[in-house]
Amino acid sequence: MQHKAAIYIRVSTDAQREEGYSIEAQKQMLAGHCASKGIKDFDYYIDGGYSGSNMDRPELQRMIADVKNKTISTVLVYKLDRLSRSQKDTLYLIEDVFNPHGVDFISTQESMDTSTPLGRLMLGILSAFAQLERENIRERTRMGMRERVKAGLWPGGGRIPFGYDYDKGQGILVPNKDAETVRKIYDLYLEGYSTGKIAQTLGLKYEKLAIQILERKSNAGYIIYNDEEFLGKHEPLISLDVYQKAMDYMAERSINRATHSNYLFTGLMLCGKCGAKMRYQKWGKHDCKIVCYSQDTSKPHLVKDPHCNNKRLWASDVESVIISDLFSFSIKQKQVDNVRAATQSVLEVLQGRYDEVAKKIKRLYNLYADNGDEILINTIKEQQKQLANMGAQITREQERNVIADKIESVKKTLETLEETWEYMTKHEQRNIVRSCVEKIVIDDENVEVFYKFEGL
Repeated sequence: MQHKAAIYIRVSTDAQREEGYSIEAQKQMLAGHCASKGIKDFDYYIDGGYSGSNMDRPELQRMIADVKNKTISTVLVYKLDRLSRSQKDTLYLIEDVFNPHGVDFISTQESMDTSTPLGRLMLGILSAFAQLERENIRERTRMGMRERVKAGLWPGGGRIPFGYDYDKGQGILVPNKDAETVRKIYDLYLEGYSTGKIAQTLGLKYEKLAIQILERKSNAGYIIYNDEEFLGKHEPLISLDVYQKAMDYMAERSINRATHSNYLFTGLMLCGKCGAKMRYQKWGKHDCKIVCYSQDTSKPHLVKDPHCNNKRLWASDVESVIISDLFSFSIKQKQVDNVRAATQSVLEVLQGRYDEVAKKIKRLYNLYADNGDEILINTIKEQQKQLANMGAQITREQERNVIADKIESVKKTLETLEETWEYMTKHEQRNIVRSCVEKIVIDDENVEVFYKFEGL
């Protein structure tokens, strides 16, 4: 197979306008270098408009493939940073691609030739400087961007907040036709509407979009950059007071969401057929059914299987089954004391053995210090392995004990749960349920309750 030289040329969008970096300029200089070295057979690999910060470049990948197919003997570039601006990528190409396939690398501007020891040394040094310069540029850009934001200008690029357009000339956000929708979102939210209802009313695709809009402080005239807050020059869509009231209301709703619900098992029920969440749904004037979200088109992002055929059960029937299971679970917790006793017993035995082995290792080290017998070293290593295994066992038993402690904290309530349940407030009942229940899986008439402390 015929071997030839590869002339690799790269220009970024900006560099195309710079003298000495254009494609034609690089071609002329590199072709001239080949002529001076008597290299007649060469091929061009040209990546126009590609950054050197990564290797995601079509012609570079074609050249790598040709190197691996052993059709190339030498790679030439005008300057080292034309190959890559990353030290890691440069060293990878030289050491892991070119060298293993017997390919020399030449950079004309740095007079570098990796076929010589000096050339290989220079490569490492110059690659380090190229990487340092790139990091300095990035740091200067970050500092400049912070100063820009500090002056109240929008950082530019990225996603523009809903309700605004970006004016490049002024460097600020300007309200657009959706600005009134943003104001309406805050008005409805503070009137008590849920984010789901707001999204449905205003035609937003997802409930999450309404939440994201509410949380953006840019709507109140501020810019958040790298977790720092700056006063922007753009026109606020709402007052800071309205924004703060919305955030306070959101925090209050988040904390008290379970309390505000009229239902005991909201957020705990899962469909046994498709895995989607299940919800209470009003059915008639006074009743409710438990419905899989895959059968509810009001929140399409929660749909797991649009063809889910799980039965819709009366909520009162499902709740009766769950509560009966909960009472049964409370009786089972009388076994916890036995579990704790067993755990404590195992812990005591393990800790005693651990202490004995630790003392033995100490004695072995003392013996080794006296006579330097190499056989003792192997014995010490074996004892250390045994000590490590026992340490892991102790950790596992301690974790079991922690779980048992958690059960103990609610056990007294659970022991009399059936007798006291009807006298509890809804809030108290919900707290008990959430302290014990991990999830509830409903598959047609089959209702299965999974508890947080099972499997001790």
